[in-house]
Amino acid sequence: MTSVPPTDVAKRRVRALLTMTFTTRPGARASDLALAGVRIALAWIFIYYGAGKLFGAFNGPGLHNTALFFSNTAHLHPGGFFAVLGGVIEFGGAIAMALGLGSRLAGLALFGDQVMAMITVTWVNGINSESLTPGYEFNLALAVMALVIVFLGPGRVSIDALIERRLERSGLIGP
Repeated sequence: MTSVPPTDVAKRRVRALLTMTFTTRPGARASDLALAGVRIALAWIFIYYGAGKLFGAFNGPGLHNTALFFSNTAHLHPGGFFAVLGGVIEFGGAIAMALGLGSRLAGLALFGDQVMAMITVTWVNGINSESLTPGYEFNLALAVMALVIVFLGPGRVSIDALIERRLERSGLIGP
């Protein structure tokens, strides 16, 4: 048996640590796992808020109270229209994100939803409100997460990836 000198083992460990720490090109598996994590987090959060707006689920306000909030607090008129629109974007976008179906469009809609929330409600409170009303930090984080999916796509663990592979095989899109 040949033994590896201790200095070579140490060099390999240092090299592995440096590679892991400073490499800027993630592997395909790491990217797919990260994108799936972002999609699931967005889906979890937006199902909660969208279902609360539309159906009153999870002790949410329901459609009527959401419409009143949109009219009175967000100054969006007609409140009923914007309540349905916001609920459908959030709930439907969340389902799309979870499945990875139409993910880029869903991400763009969710980004717009959060930008509107910041403009109409939370911006005035600042990034970290010291009052009972929240600031815009949560909206900002969700908006940026949605943009990650818009720019990078949903990853290979998605229905979009399955559709892409089938379209490539049929020659409708290029590889």
